[in-house]
Amino acid sequence: MNDANATRMEAACSLLAESERRYLLYQLAEHRETNLEDVVAQIAAWEYDVRPSHIDKETRQRLYVSLVHNHLPRLEDYGIIEYDLRSGDVVLANGFDDIKPLLEQFKQTEEDPEIRQLPSL
Repeated sequence: MNDANATRMEAACSLLAESERRYLLYQLAEHRETNLEDVVAQIAAWEYDVRPSHIDKETRQRLYVSLVHNHLPRLEDYGIIEYDLRSGDVVLANGFDDIKPLLEQFKQTEEDPEIRQLPSL
């Protein structure tokens, strides 16, 4: 493996190390696009192992802020997603194909059986 490939692999592993990013990408892999407001409850449900309807407003807000100020910009910087903060629309970008095999491996090791049973990426 050359240095460029090693660096890309390290970056991909670093990006996918955060569960909130993986959970967002699992949702996007299934639907190709989503609205941030719609996906926040599902990500929080997986994060806290509860039903989406049981996520309180404070938890939703915390996750929303974390996504907007940390996770979405990082994923966009690597060309994995594109998002519009005003509309809340998030779509997969061409860079997603580069990390899809690695994300599939992460999915198979998730603790939540619901995540492991999601359709293949």
